[in-house]
Amino acid sequence: MNSPSRPVAYLCLALSMALVGSYVALSKPLAALFPVLLLAWLRFGIGAVAMARWLRKTPDEAPLNRRTKRLLFLESFFGNFLFTLCMVTGVSLTSAVTAGVTMAAIPVAVAVLSWLILREQIARRTWAAVALAVAGIALYAVAKPQDASADQPYAWLGQLLLLAAVLCEAVYAVIGKQLTATLSPKRISAIINLWGFALSTPFGLYLAWQFDFGGVSLPMWTLLLFYALAACVWTVWLWMTGLRAVPAAQAGIFTVMLPISTALVGMLVLGEHISQLQLLALGVALLGVLVATWPVKPRKQPVNHTL
Repeated sequence: MNSPSRPVAYLCLALSMALVGSYVALSKPLAALFPVLLLAWLRFGIGAVAMARWLRKTPDEAPLNRRTKRLLFLESFFGNFLFTLCMVTGVSLTSAVTAGVTMAAIPVAVAVLSWLILREQIARRTWAAVALAVAGIALYAVAKPQDASADQPYAWLGQLLLLAAVLCEAVYAVIGKQLTATLSPKRISAIINLWGFALSTPFGLYLAWQFDFGGVSLPMWTLLLFYALAACVWTVWLWMTGLRAVPAAQAGIFTVMLPISTALVGMLVLGEHISQLQLLALGVALLGVLVATWPVKPRKQPVNHTL
């Protein structure tokens, strides 16, 4: 299995997190219409149909051993099932802007878990990039105006759920790095989505029996289709492809694209307010991505003039 070049891997990681941020924001109107567990079941079901052909083992892949099967389950449980429940419910109780601010903690969580679990040696430049990403979003949090979450009686619970989603996303990044060493991005995407569908099916069937699907408009069905394909297919495949060539801690920097995308979609699509100071804060966060990905010239080896 060939790994992509560094620039292509960076692009895949950035696009993946930008898509995650967009569907985090767009899940708010969906969560207002569908029960969260029914929404998760529909999402995984659409993804299962879209990725059915990706379940096949490629000729260069080894058979799944017990450890790989366990990692695939944990990847789906934390990165798909729990993340979806915590994120969608958290956004429904707060706002897309609040979710964007909270998700800025992901780069730090990924870097720490990569150091603790994968034993990755994290370069100073990566820590500097993490600091810039967090500083930018911290400034964003300080500058944020009164948003929709101020009027939510359970905003505190939504905030806790969003923090839980941060931890789930960090676990997802670290386990994903281990899986990409033996499995193709497509097969990882298909298998963990199938686990998500299996985990949500009992709740989904129960809720679907009582839900009035006839009341769902065509625009909302279209939004659901985009949400499912983005969440289950595109973002996972892009992330796993990028992870094949980039250490998990460095890849974690790109999760800053998640809060940036969430905030921008909240402003442009959902009508949430964003100030000039907040735009400056997002620019500082993006500077962290630039620092993490700026090419480093290889050190010149000293020339030995002895004969």
